[in-house]
Amino acid sequence: MKNLFLLILCVALSTYQVAYAQEETTEEETGSLTLSGSIDAYFRTNFNAPNKGENFQAPASSFGNLPGFSLGMANIIATYEGKKVGAVADLVFGPRGEDAVFGSPLYAGGMAGSSQILNQLYVYWNVSDKVTLTLGNFNTFLGYEVISPTANFNYSTSYMFSYGPFSHTGIKANFQLSDKFSFLAAVMNPTDMTEFNLNGTYTLGAQLGYSTDAGSTYLNFVYGDQDGTLENDGTLITDQSSLGKTFQVDLTTGFDLSDKFYAGINTTYNTTSSGEVFTGSDIQDLDGDAAGFYGFAGYLQAKPSENFGIGIRGEYFSVFNTGLEGVVGLDPITGDGGVFAATLSGNIKVGGNLTLIPELRVDSMKEEFFVNKDLNGSKGLASFLFAAVFAF
Repeated sequence: MKNLFLLILCVALSTYQVAYAQEETTEEETGSLTLSGSIDAYFRTNFNAPNKGENFQAPASSFGNLPGFSLGMANIIATYEGKKVGAVADLVFGPRGEDAVFGSPLYAGGMAGSSQILNQLYVYWNVSDKVTLTLGNFNTFLGYEVISPTANFNYSTSYMFSYGPFSHTGIKANFQLSDKFSFLAAVMNPTDMTEFNLNGTYTLGAQLGYSTDAGSTYLNFVYGDQDGTLENDGTLITDQSSLGKTFQVDLTTGFDLSDKFYAGINTTYNTTSSGEVFTGSDIQDLDGDAAGFYGFAGYLQAKPSENFGIGIRGEYFSVFNTGLEGVVGLDPITGDGGVFAATLSGNIKVGGNLTLIPELRVDSMKEEFFVNKDLNGSKGLASFLFAAVFAF
């Protein structure tokens, strides 16, 4: 009898909800559901370094760094857009997708659970014409480049993009201050911790934007503790440490020089304080300088015709006080190092949906980082890549 009552109640509520929803749709615009996405694959080879086995060489920037014929990712995006509310489910599959969501396998205990395919998953509410609230997992607002290869001119990515945030989970508010100025404020989990908050600390984000018909400029900030704080609860081990708070400021701008020429700039500075350590009896603040990285990249692109474009990216990226390991060659005493990377790419449009990208890239380090074909230490790496990116 109890189950029958619950069933009748559920049916009654469902009927009321359907009737209410039908009434609402007569007063409010009906939303639309769209599907979009991309598929990409590539071939990559080195000119002056091994191309196979455990000695295979590649820049330590993200994506486009596998040998021979390689897979990128399949990307499927479902978007529901209503007058006031909407939602996005952005799914990724393949090596590039796995690299993009590397921080996701938390809920599955480090195994590749279903969250491993979620690049973005969020809902939004247009509170007014000037204010939009977004809750969920969304790609970062920092940087010039993005995860999807359809929105980048170069196929391989910069060092700044690779070691800035990829994604955030939290809540953000976008404010359209005027026709040209915008502002974003966000409270988020630690960077790239997308499934849930394991550390109990939060990161603040902000962005000031300026846009015109010729281009746009964005000044971005993030600040917060990325790996949590130590608590003397009996589980700590001697010399266990935690980093301090991270601060990053990032400037991105891009504008049309003419109908055929485009220029872009990205510069960033990231620093993390030294944090704290468990001595065996108590928790003490660590002395020492902050560590991090900074960089500058310029982008220049020409489009002689509708179906062909050519562009170059020049980037200088520097690590200080061992702010990153395994990315550039570091001085063993100071922990400093840097790299200049030049990337020349072509964009050949085929049939409207397909873009072919031949690409030459040279990475030159201050310190030895790569090995040459004789397996001797080397400061430089020259490589060629050919990618095919299909968007729908």
